[in-house]
Amino acid sequence: MTREQLFDLIRGTVIVSCQATPGEPLYDAERSVMPLMARAARQAGAKMIRTSSARDIAGIKEETGLPVIGLIKRDYPGYMGRITMTMREVDECMEAGADIVSIDCTDCPRGDGLTPAAFLRQVRSKYPHIIIMADCATLPEAQAAYAAGADLVGTTMNGYTPQTAQAGPGPNFELVEQMAAVLPCPVIAEGRIHTPEEAREMLRRGAWAVVVGGAITRPLEIAGRFMRAVEEERHAADR
Repeated sequence: MTREQLFDLIRGTVIVSCQATPGEPLYDAERSVMPLMARAARQAGAKMIRTSSARDIAGIKEETGLPVIGLIKRDYPGYMGRITMTMREVDECMEAGADIVSIDCTDCPRGDGLTPAAFLRQVRSKYPHIIIMADCATLPEAQAAYAAGADLVGTTMNGYTPQTAQAGPGPNFELVEQMAAVLPCPVIAEGRIHTPEEAREMLRRGAWAVVVGGAITRPLEIAGRFMRAVEEERHAADR
């Protein structure tokens, strides 16, 4: 499938993020359950899945036949980010069959001393036909990533970097609107989108597509929201 065909396929849709890393309740070192999550997403109408690890990229593609945004989360000394930070992770995503590779393009420190733009140019040099999604936290980061060769940009990291740590608990509609107004590439809304209405609002603000993960595929997070709400109500009734 070409880049244009992929972009047409996902326009105006929800991309479901199916991820589980070590330490999370749904992570199993012996067998991943993420392909089953992705099966449910496909049956609900999802046209694309976002996932981490080579195992899950390959497993989800085999299970669903859907295109995949792939990434590898790995910690490195000297790197503040975790999402596809070096060529090693890019290689693993490509070998596993990722249709789009997601790369951290925030201004957080990189152990190799490269800027995100310089790293993207290295990736593009090695893989001329790769489709790159830049995971950003701010508009200037997204603009720099696009100028360096990213094919689409996402608000994935907003609220998770030191310079955006003040972001509230809800989605950043304004950032999506700003990116969509100035960037000629697809803008993917991602981060803290918890309700169908919030996803719809992102499309109204100009998002090409919306990534939803925690609200769909993270039962610990989902259960926690219910528990906190009921606990708050109980305490309110006791007062």
